[in-house]
Amino acid sequence: MSARENGSEEEPVIRDNRKIDPETGKAREPAGGAPEAASGGQGTETAAAPAEASATDLLAERTADLQRLQAEYSNYRKRVERDRVAVREQAVASVLTELLPVLDDIGRARDHGELTGGFAKVSESLEAALGKLGLTSYGTKGEPFDPTVHEALLHSYSAEVTEPTCVEILQPGYRLNDRILRPARVAVAEPGEETAAEQPAEEAAEQSAEQPAAGSGEAGASGKPDEN
Repeated sequence: MSARENGSEEEPVIRDNRKIDPETGKAREPAGGAPEAASGGQGTETAAAPAEASATDLLAERTADLQRLQAEYSNYRKRVERDRVAVREQAVASVLTELLPVLDDIGRARDHGELTGGFAKVSESLEAALGKLGLTSYGTKGEPFDPTVHEALLHSYSAEVTEPTCVEILQPGYRLNDRILRPARVAVAEPGEETAAEQPAEEAAEQSAEQPAAGSGEAGASGKPDEN
């Protein structure tokens, strides 16, 4: 016999799956859906928090890398520029050093009055061009002797100086900006022993001359009065 004939058949279950409640007209929440949605939202938030922290750390790391690279590139550019200037100055200094004997010949010719005509124009143009590159000459008669920029070839004593002095310029010195290409070669004179001994004697004589004649005044004050 079938289940229907035995009377044991269960009654059919009717489920209302309508999303809108016909009585209230509001949307129905699916049974068991709210907890699942809530648990799903919490899982999404929990997973998003580490991802956001990881993205922040990655951004900070990449920013630090970019800043470091920028600093290294800036230092590299400065170093290259500094090296380029140093190489240029070294090259210019080497060329100018080779031209110093030519300038010495021009100077001797000028001193002897032989620098005339077209040769004078050429020498003036050469000196002007070298001056634009930063070459300057120095060394003047009568200036104090400085061992850092002067080279003493002759030495003597003189009563006319009070300190080591360049009494003659044998060969002018040349500098490129602040760099000495060749020191000035000079004759140096310094005060002798006799001159150094005379200076204290002269100072003592001057001091004694400036003092008032105190002795004569005291003699006049202590004289006896006239009996008449």
